[in-house]
Amino acid sequence: MEKYRIYEAIEKQGIVAVIRGESLEKAVKTVEACYNGGIKIIEVTFTVPKADELIKILTDKYQGSDMVIGAGTVLDPETARIAMLAGAKFIVSPSLNIDTVKMCNRYGVPVMTGVMTPTEAQTAMEYGVDILKMFPGDIAKPAGLKALKGPFPHANIMPTGGVSSENVEEWFKAGAFAVGAGSFLTKDAKSGDYQKVSEVCKAFVEKVQSIIGGRK
Repeated sequence: MEKYRIYEAIEKQGIVAVIRGESLEKAVKTVEACYNGGIKIIEVTFTVPKADELIKILTDKYQGSDMVIGAGTVLDPETARIAMLAGAKFIVSPSLNIDTVKMCNRYGVPVMTGVMTPTEAQTAMEYGVDILKMFPGDIAKPAGLKALKGPFPHANIMPTGGVSSENVEEWFKAGAFAVGAGSFLTKDAKSGDYQKVSEVCKAFVEKVQSIIGGRK
């Protein structure tokens, strides 16, 4: 999938599911539950044990489907490259690391870096970051995103952290390009209730689609 087709897929769905887990096996089941619930964009964090193996397993499993597997909690260019070689189609960082951005640009892989301030946002865009991850979202809140869109109306911003069905409409009204959601979607995986994870994902997808309605 080409770089901008991935951006288009994220924009169309409006959701990136952030996957964490105590083990590789549980993470695989959680991803399956998310996909069954209609989530097509998955961010596998490098806090998951054997994250690169998980990315490879998921890449092989969903090859030829509409699933897009990326890597998150990528703190440095070395980890970014490991993720790419495992099959990650995009890279997400919680902070702005220029060397990581350069690594992704070198190989034509989409990168989303964490930003909170205008300086970070401008620097990220100057280095070619197309989607800014506003993190932690539960600190910035929709008002913070709206304020950042003031001087940067062209910025594609994806809040992550604290996003839920209760506030997702506020995020999109504030100008979000997409939202990243983790524990809200997957919390029931801890107790092994993967059916509930699918149900929560399905309801969230339906709500987001009702908000963003017909993005092309």
